[in-house]
Amino acid sequence: MPYRRTPRVQARLDAQRELLLESAVRLLAERGYAGCSVAAVAAEAGVAIGSVYRHFPSKAELVAELFRRVVEREVAAVEQASTSASGVTERVTAVIETFANRALKTPRLAYALLAEPVDAPVEQQRLVFRQAFRDVVAARITEGVTAGVLPPQDANISAAALVGAIAEVMIGPLTAESADADVIPALCTFAAQALGGGTLSPNTPTTPPVTGGSHVTHP
Repeated sequence: MPYRRTPRVQARLDAQRELLLESAVRLLAERGYAGCSVAAVAAEAGVAIGSVYRHFPSKAELVAELFRRVVEREVAAVEQASTSASGVTERVTAVIETFANRALKTPRLAYALLAEPVDAPVEQQRLVFRQAFRDVVAARITEGVTAGVLPPQDANISAAALVGAIAEVMIGPLTAESADADVIPALCTFAAQALGGGTLSPNTPTTPPVTGGSHVTHP
């Protein structure tokens, strides 16, 4: 007869898995993918290395699961911000502002999500991240076209091009010792010109991010 875990045992394993992922998030935000080794995660969580392998057979699988969690959180934050704005242009602006502001607050984590060299399973999650973000942008572009605020265009192509441009532009500020929040208004202007919608002004004043260390934000 196959062994069946009791609810108590399963709850303990689930709690340990959650602890490992939370520890990995902190390490990813502080050290990036390169510093998120199995040994480092085990030390951060205060468990034996074997405990990590019990839940995740490799570093790549651990970080892939971690990426899934962080990506869902970031996409949800952008989606919520963009749908909460009043007008069509404000919604496009909200996408850019929310994404960029959150990235600048946790630059090491954002760089890992966007550009740091990673293993293949993690790279797959990075593609999911970009596609999910693209879908949010495409939905706002479609609304703009329908409302007559933006000219007719292929929303998916425009969104993919815009997401790629935003990611490329953000790499510089994310790798600088002092991230510059002035990049956000410039991105809003670029998005407006690229989409043919005039000028998109920032919805809210930008606040310079905290420097000298990384911290993890939560929506």
